Amino acid sequence: MEQHLIRKVRKRDGRIVDFDISKISGAIHKALNATGHADGKLAASLADEVLKRLQQKAEEIPVPTVEQIQDIVERVLIDKDLPEIAKAYILYRNMRASVRAARQFVGVPLNDIKVSVNAAKVLSQRYLIKDEKGEVIETPGQMFRRVAMAIAAPDQLYNSKANLKATEEKFFNLMANFEFLPNSPTLMNAGTSLGQLAACFVIPVEDSIPAIFDAVKYMAIIHQTGGGTGFSFSRLRPKGDIVRSTKGIASGPVSFMRVFDVATDVIKQGGRRRGANMGILRYDHPDILDFITAKKKEGFLTNFNVSVAVSDSFMNAMSKGEDFSLINPRNGEVTGKLSARYLFDLIVTQAWSTGDPGLFFIDRANAVNPTPDIGQFESTNPCGEVPLLPYEPCNLGSINLHKMLKSDGTINWDKLRDTVHASVHFLDNVIDASKYPLPQIDHMAKVNRKIGLGVMGFADMLLDMGVPYDSQAGLNVAEEVMKFIYEEAIKKSIELARERGSFPNFKGSKWDKEGYEMMRNATVTTIAPTGTISIIANTSSGIEPIFAVTYAREVMEGTTLLEVNPVFEKVARERGFYSQELMMEISKRGTIQGIVDIPSEIRRVFVTSFDIAPEWHVRMQAAFQKYVDNAVSKTVNLPQDATIDDVRKIYLLAYELECKGITVYRYGSKPEQVLYIGTPEERKVLEQPITASSEYSGGCAWGYCPL
Repeated sequence: MEQHLIRKVRKRDGRIVDFDISKISGAIHKALNATGHADGKLAASLADEVLKRLQQKAEEIPVPTVEQIQDIVERVLIDKDLPEIAKAYILYRNMRASVRAARQFVGVPLNDIKVSVNAAKVLSQRYLIKDEKGEVIETPGQMFRRVAMAIAAPDQLYNSKANLKATEEKFFNLMANFEFLPNSPTLMNAGTSLGQLAACFVIPVEDSIPAIFDAVKYMAIIHQTGGGTGFSFSRLRPKGDIVRSTKGIASGPVSFMRVFDVATDVIKQGGRRRGANMGILRYDHPDILDFITAKKKEGFLTNFNVSVAVSDSFMNAMSKGEDFSLINPRNGEVTGKLSARYLFDLIVTQAWSTGDPGLFFIDRANAVNPTPDIGQFESTNPCGEVPLLPYEPCNLGSINLHKMLKSDGTINWDKLRDTVHASVHFLDNVIDASKYPLPQIDHMAKVNRKIGLGVMGFADMLLDMGVPYDSQAGLNVAEEVMKFIYEEAIKKSIELARERGSFPNFKGSKWDKEGYEMMRNATVTTIAPTGTISIIANTSSGIEPIFAVTYAREVMEGTTLLEVNPVFEKVARERGFYSQELMMEISKRGTIQGIVDIPSEIRRVFVTSFDIAPEWHVRMQAAFQKYVDNAVSKTVNLPQDATIDDVRKIYLLAYELECKGITVYRYGSKPEQVLYIGTPEERKVLEQPITASSEYSGGCAWGYCPL
């Protein structure tokens, strides 16, 4: 073919770019795949015909627009008597137009970093800076630039000649390419006057009215800045106990938890994120039965996740059918005896019924406490992945594992290493860049310098690798990847320690006792649930499996869009079984199991959360925990017909496999959920698709992830 005259194309945002015929043949090839006609030669031939017609109009239209080229593609497909393919192309074109319109509607310019419609909505609602009228005045790209600039600045604290621009660019590219994202407060507040960048905190609750209400005040301040809080109520005297100063009687921990819950309700009305709390009570507190059953009452403690802190001795007593003593924390006196097995069964029954409580294996967490001389763990952050000392914060961030693959579906270890090192550098800088809400928190942040580097996109990575989540191969990938991340994070932390010094409490820490000469951070790894940051990155949440293959997303009030897992869509198009009708059919099920038109080997790989047997959820959590020095956030999602015994087995397996905690959620066990599946009978009558709220990314189908 002669040298064509078309050399440039005008994009929708007005930019002029080089003409690339492969984009035309690629778009046609997608339409062919969608109709079961995967034919590369035909796609190339049709693209040549489009080019020929463009050449004929070159004098009239020397720089065609994208829309003009698409119009010619449609005409060629119709003229070549390919109506089915033309229809598929037109449908795809219309769908992309709807997506662009929705992105513009929620305020994201076409020439900015590309994000999904739902990500654009979440960003504009919660993350992007607004003016005094509440109008968004920042794009996603500008947000990443703001954050990168603020987090690069602490380099100068340790090296007056540091190249801040180079660090800023490194951090910007990490985020803009969605290879790593920090926790939400960092995205929201870095480079602003608020400047509070940590995700989670543990606040002590001492046994006095002034101390309790100080804790409420501290919680309110933290929630206002976008953080979440964890509390142990185990120090509070039980209800009915004496209060000598007033000659009255105590009302107990559960009654005071109501105060924290109501305060959270008030604060979240004006905040950018919903407040989240973790409430923990030791198994041997005299009010433990009231605590375990507290959330039976609908609408009670709705801003709390709750867990029971259980010791190794309790688990041993439970397995042997023995009793244990209830201890008044005010004076250490024994107030009674209780059957360990009865208490465990009550925990299991309530978890089956309401999703609460979880278990916090407190001895296991303290056995690997990196700074035991400084204090013992009593509580965790709201989602359970970070056991923290009183007043200790943690700065979290997650690597998008789906971005760590080569084009052949193998792991790019060099890229992952570079990403880990850059992310540890980023998170260590966050500690210095953050403005902490309390002096006690500022102190604890800087003497222990804990960071929590985790992952998201794990399920999508497995899908692209062709590895089933619920398989030994899946567990092997988890261990291999997390071991690599952990070891590289330690190497980078040591490197930073050489440049900047070890964390001040290094002497006597586990790192010191294990023979390390220095260490910048007391902890380096955590598996967080990721929540909205995985929506921004358009990838699967944390280490959770995908919750549906195709589903409806409530992107704005009254508007839903069909979302298809991008890996599945790619495979379906490549294998020639993609169609809009099939995607709609899958959306009514969420799962592809039982759809015989989809090859069995594809069905085996693309399993959803509810397709996976409960024990595989726990085994995956345990696989990651081996190489995580904090803890792992993971929800074992159960179908509605799961039994109490299923929950019991899960809790026992979690202890056996050395997890630090465990949480279950049986679908339908709470009146309000962020994922709606409905029953097969309902879907048959209503033709209703699986529906997810705008902020649901995976994990617990009722909850909200504050990270």
